Amino acid sequence: MNDAGKIITVWVTASIMTVLPRRASTQSMAEDSPDTKSSSSSPVVIRLIRLTVILVLLLGVGYYSWNQLSSSPPTQDQREAEALALVQSSRAIGSGTIMDAMNQHVRSMKERGQGVRLGEWRVKHVEGDVYEIRVQLRDQSVRGQWFEREFIWHAHIKLKKVNAASLPADGVTPKDPDAEQPTGPLS
Repeated sequence: MNDAGKIITVWVTASIMTVLPRRASTQSMAEDSPDTKSSSSSPVVIRLIRLTVILVLLLGVGYYSWNQLSSSPPTQDQREAEALALVQSSRAIGSGTIMDAMNQHVRSMKERGQGVRLGEWRVKHVEGDVYEIRVQLRDQSVRGQWFEREFIWHAHIKLKKVNAASLPADGVTPKDPDAEQPTGPLS
């Protein structure tokens, strides 16, 4: 048996030995004492105190788990999630969606044996119903150099519209036909 096992065995034995004499001395005191009500009510009071403490602890653990553990952490509100979904599901040049285009680029770079890393999608509230969505893409060139590009889009939730806000994002996002200006002179 190792040292920890010996220590536990000694501790358990000592605990049992300290509890047993107390009970015997309590019983002998109860027999010797003419007032048996006070000595017999003492163990009942102690038991009630212990049960109350255990009940309060269990209620506290239950309350904590109900409020803290069952709910998801407040990382994004619904509007941020809606803005992110709007950008990721928007049309892209040469692919179905922006998310598909990003994943296709990562897949093609990996197939060529080049290093690539797509960062986390980040959402930031700009103003009103406009949110800014960013993602960083790191590519490794054939020569081994790393290039980092940041794709930025503005999502207009009310209009359900996505605009590219950076040059890399402009290369992925198609132009909106409504946004094009007439080429003729204005009168």
